[in-house]
Parts: sequence; structure tokens; C-alpha cells
Amino acid sequence: MISQTYALYKREVLKLFRSKYMWLMLVAQPLMWIVFFGNSLAGLPRGFLAQYFGVENYLAYMIPGMISISVMTMGMFASMSLVFDKRLGYLKRVLTTPTPKSAVFLAKAAGAMTRGLLMVPVILAVGAVLGVGYRVNPASMAMWALGLVLAGLGFSALFTIFTVNTSDVHTPGVINNFITMPLMFTSTALFPKEFFPQWLRVISDFNPLTYITELGRNALVYGMPPDIKALLAIAAFAAITVGVAVVEARLEAD
Repeated sequence: MISQTYALYKREVLKLFRSKYMWLMLVAQPLMWIVFFGNSLAGLPRGFLAQYFGVENYLAYMIPGMISISVMTMGMFASMSLVFDKRLGYLKRVLTTPTPKSAVFLAKAAGAMTRGLLMVPVILAVGAVLGVGYRVNPASMAMWALGLVLAGLGFSALFTIFTVNTSDVHTPGVINNFITMPLMFTSTALFPKEFFPQWLRVISDFNPLTYITELGRNALVYGMPPDIKALLAIAAFAAITVGVAVVEARLEAD
């Protein structure tokens, strides 16, 4: 199964590198968020930012959150690619071989995770150009990198759970809106938890996007030691969603 998963993953990566439009999206999407949304709060007083955000520049606070959001949204491509392969008949041809459908899913999830990781240096570079100063903690950076991989797989699995049994090309887009918007605005990706009402703070405490964002802030912005609890929360999220998606893929194939 490992060799089959790798072969299918390689196909996903080759599709990515051959698509100029995908590269345009990888660069343009975070750039527009950072330039327009990030600078919309540039006028906040430094004292206010320092007290509530822990930074002197809102962009510094936003960059780790933007990376987390990008990794999450790229997960949609795992389910989208799976649906298109069904529609084109490619998946049916693959499943006539000894390749298990769980290998197909894992390859799709790994491909979407790779897309998300490719956006990280782009976002970091844009932040640096716009004046963000990074306070890097090497140990936290290593833990954050692992967390990004796990989060990428987890979010890809989450999208796939809702689309593995459909061939409707509209479904991934609909599911994307139902997943990304609530997770984004109930996390600390864009604003501190202190701004939330109590009921929203409770949701934020169970939101995997909060944990991967805070790992990034510790690594890039605050220069703090790694938070093993946050990594364990992300690992648990990835294990649950990948496990459910693999089971669903096997059942759908039967």
C-alpha cells in the first residue's frame, strides 16, 4: 500500500507543479489577504496592539493565522480532486488494480497538505517585505512544522469525510464554506480569544485552527518555547479525521 500511495501522491504533486493557475492561486490568495485585510487594521494604536495582541504590528499577529487558514483551505483540494477523478473515470480505472481506495485518499490528503506547505514561505516572505520582524524559536519552529503537516492531513481528511461518497462537483465548494468560515472566525487566527464572548471562547478551545495558529505565533512572533499540548491537540485531530476518512473510503469502495 505504501508504494501505491506514493505513486498516487507523486501524481498529485506533478499536477500541482504543471498548473500555472495553481501557482497563481498559491501566491495571489495569501497576498491579497495580507495586503488588504492585514493593512485594514494598520491604524490600531501600538499600545492597544501590545496589550491585546502581544505585538506592535497587526501583520505580525496575522501572519501565523494566515498560514493556518491557508493550510486549512488547501484541504479542500483533496476532496475536489477525488470528486473530479470520479467524474473523469480515473478513479474507477485505479480501483480495477489492487490499489485500495484508502491509498487514493491518503495520496489526495498528502497532496493537499503539500499545497498548503508551499504557501508558507510565500506568506513569510510577504510579511518580511511588509516589515514584519520575526522572533524565531528553533524548537518551536520544529514543532510548528510538524504541526502544519498534521494539520494539513487532518483538514484534508475533514473535507474528504463529507465528499468521499459523492461525485457532485459542487459539493466540495459547498462543504468548504460550511467548514472554513466557522473554523476561521471561531479561532484565534485573526483576533485574540479575549475579544470573544464566553460561548465563543469555549468553541475556540476545541478548534484545531486555534492550536496550529498559536504554535506558529510561539515559533515566529513571540519566540516562546514549544507548546506540546497544542501539538498533541493537533495530532489528535489529525488521527481522528484521517481514521474516519480511511474507514469511509474503504466502506465506499465495498
